[in-house]
Amino acid sequence: MVLVLGVSAGAGGARAVLTHSDQPHLPPIDRCRVPRRAGGGVEEAVFEAIRQMRRSADRRDELITGTAVTCRCPLHADAIRAAAGSTPLTIVSEPVAQLRYLRFTGQLPEDGTVLLYDLGSSGLTITHSDCRTDSVLSSKRSTVLGGDGFDALLRWQLARDGVLTDKITCRRHREALSVDRVVTAMDDNSGGRAVLTRSDIAELCAAGIHHSVSFVHQTIEQTETPPGAIVLLGGCVRSPSIQETLAELIDLPMIYDPEPEAVSSRGAVLLATGRPAAELRTTRAKLSDLTPATVDRRKLIAALAVTAALGATIAGVLAMDRDSSSSHDGTPPTPVEVVGIPPVDSFR
Repeated sequence: MVLVLGVSAGAGGARAVLTHSDQPHLPPIDRCRVPRRAGGGVEEAVFEAIRQMRRSADRRDELITGTAVTCRCPLHADAIRAAAGSTPLTIVSEPVAQLRYLRFTGQLPEDGTVLLYDLGSSGLTITHSDCRTDSVLSSKRSTVLGGDGFDALLRWQLARDGVLTDKITCRRHREALSVDRVVTAMDDNSGGRAVLTRSDIAELCAAGIHHSVSFVHQTIEQTETPPGAIVLLGGCVRSPSIQETLAELIDLPMIYDPEPEAVSSRGAVLLATGRPAAELRTTRAKLSDLTPATVDRRKLIAALAVTAALGATIAGVLAMDRDSSSSHDGTPPTPVEVVGIPPVDSFR
């Protein structure tokens, strides 16, 4: 069975899922999360995740035949492409991967539009997409709220209660409250303790979530197309209090995957399989760069056969799209343009 690797790249680092090509929705063979090093580029985390998953495949005496990396913006895509050199991989826009996985799992409506509400560690990205064509009607990003900001607020509250802790520990407490209703924070130096509840997190996040709702309405007004549903994505939406607040403030059906932070990397798995996709522009890459030196002749022949079947979609780079507003003749962009990574200006 074909083994493929899907990686999602973001400002906070990279997530990777190693699985069989036809099982992106099942528990993966292996996975990892690589935080972005302070001062390091996003490409550093991406290729560390790829190295870890390749070592995992080697331990199983298997070969990864395809790798795809999702990116949110062209700056990340350029950095990853430059660092890749001759390493074969596909770079694809994050919304395309998210929509592909949601469609694969039957969660995406067959027609109409949806809003992708992606709340991660570094900020919120809202993308209004057409379900039938995967075209991006509008995309906005805000760094006013995000997991990092929530962690900072939680750290401040704990310090006020006499418990000094670090950023990593605060994040662990916040994530724990997505499962547990109460957690206890401790200061190892002073021995101080503080009890945290889901209500505490809800209060800390309330202002930011309310801000995001106005952001949602702005996106809808810009496209003048009412969406049929809103999809909650990103690790922060695991919080039941955030889900409940959004449900109260936004009058739209909500789509929620059990692992919202993994939708992008699982979608990348589907794109790494080499299944026909009109939005991908690819180039043939060297198989020798993908094949470990320890792979025997039998596996190399098998890999060559798989690569031939996958065709030009095994390795390549998704062409950057132009913003729909920049079309010279006023006509909508082609599918290849609209499913690409949005221009830098759309994230300012």
